[in-house]
Amino acid sequence: MSALTDWENFYIIVGGSAGALIGLQFVVITLIADMPMLQGAEQATGVFTTPSVIHFSVVLLLAAIISIPWTAITPVAVLWGLIGLAGIVYLTIVIRRMRKQIAYEPVFEDWLFHVLLPLAAYLMMALAAALARTYEHCALFAVGAASLLLLFVGIHNAWDLVTHIVFVRRREQEEDSQKKD
Repeated sequence: MSALTDWENFYIIVGGSAGALIGLQFVVITLIADMPMLQGAEQATGVFTTPSVIHFSVVLLLAAIISIPWTAITPVAVLWGLIGLAGIVYLTIVIRRMRKQIAYEPVFEDWLFHVLLPLAAYLMMALAAALARTYEHCALFAVGAASLLLLFVGIHNAWDLVTHIVFVRRREQEEDSQKKD
């Protein structure tokens, strides 16, 4: 199908980036594994780390699905619509976890990047699926925009987490060690 073929380079770049970023997440987690954990840090992982891997994985999955040589837009639209709906359900879990965890008090930026922007991306996918048969060109742009939004949200969230761990946690550890001395 020509319309999907036109998006091949876009999804090679975006999907490849998502795959590489998933790998980097594993490297970062391995590097910080020996750091002392705050009380409630296990709960915070499900809120502040796992969603980034999920969003990167969704982008990688979308890239794979759209790269399949489909003969019509309908089956691929159904798949990205289901992914959008699954993402919305997953975000309800993230919201519940975000409210329940005690390791960190979320601020507006956290709600924006961990809930609102991913919700916008997953809603775009679901709505694009509903409109794909009638507005194929616009639907493909909406899914492309949703993919980029999830990729950038994941990058922001991963960076935010790493800088928090490196700067805030390290400073707390240094202060604790100075108090002991």
